[in-house]
Amino acid sequence: MSEQLKGISVFVTAVEAGSFSLAATRLHLSRSAVGKNISQLEQRLGVRLFHRTTRSLALTEDGTLFYEHCLRALEEIDTAKTLLDSGKKNVSGRLRISMPVLYGRMCIAPLLTEFASQNPDLAMELLFSDRVSDLVEDRLDLVIRNGKLPDSSGLVARRIGSHRMIICASPSYLMQRGKPQTIEDLSQHEVINYINAGVPHHWIIPEDNGQKREFVPKSRFLMDELQAIADTALSGFGIALLPDWLIEDELQTGKLVRVLCDYRESVYESHALWLQTPHLPLKTRLVIDMLVSRLPTSMI
Repeated sequence: MSEQLKGISVFVTAVEAGSFSLAATRLHLSRSAVGKNISQLEQRLGVRLFHRTTRSLALTEDGTLFYEHCLRALEEIDTAKTLLDSGKKNVSGRLRISMPVLYGRMCIAPLLTEFASQNPDLAMELLFSDRVSDLVEDRLDLVIRNGKLPDSSGLVARRIGSHRMIICASPSYLMQRGKPQTIEDLSQHEVINYINAGVPHHWIIPEDNGQKREFVPKSRFLMDELQAIADTALSGFGIALLPDWLIEDELQTGKLVRVLCDYRESVYESHALWLQTPHLPLKTRLVIDMLVSRLPTSMI
């Protein structure tokens, strides 16, 4: 039975690779071993699965039919593995997860390390980057992203939390320059804005009619690190737009003060993204469920 499954796995890999040589590389086998597995499978089935030439590899009609059924069979095996895993108390393996630098360090990583401590057979590789990670190219199991999501039919997204974006400044700055009363007043003030990959962040202000006002304020300081923006605002150098999870304590102690309070605060959602798959591994699903249950919808 195991040899039959091995032959099917080699066959499916050869189809998807498009050549025996590439299939051999993916399976860590020799090219001759791949050819031998395919030949033995054809003998057992009594049909020819491939049209072979020295330069090309193409499925026969029987091969195409067999390939479609093999995919369904392998999916059923994956489902069975998931069902067996769901009965285990602990999950195992390795998870490779990418997340924004500061949000990941302050909000995500503590939850993941706690989850790992409860599952000692699970290893985690946590990557911190504010660039947009590619799940395939970077070999990631999961990506955490804030804000607007890209359009992609190959990805699945689940909302795991949300936070408010607060327009704020230090009392010392407001004492010197006064409080802006309207968005237009920001042009008369020092603004500290976030920049990523050379693109300044767009500020979004929800309006009562359901529309959103989006603009890039004229900024004296542009920084690509949120903590540096918060530190600069705390030092009295200007007005900033910052997430509530970063400045909760500073707002409560009065070190930072909300401005433009007559305007509604924008809400940014956080999502977990993964590659579309018929059966999500149990370890990945449990991590996502944990983040949904533990991350707040808003801290303020």
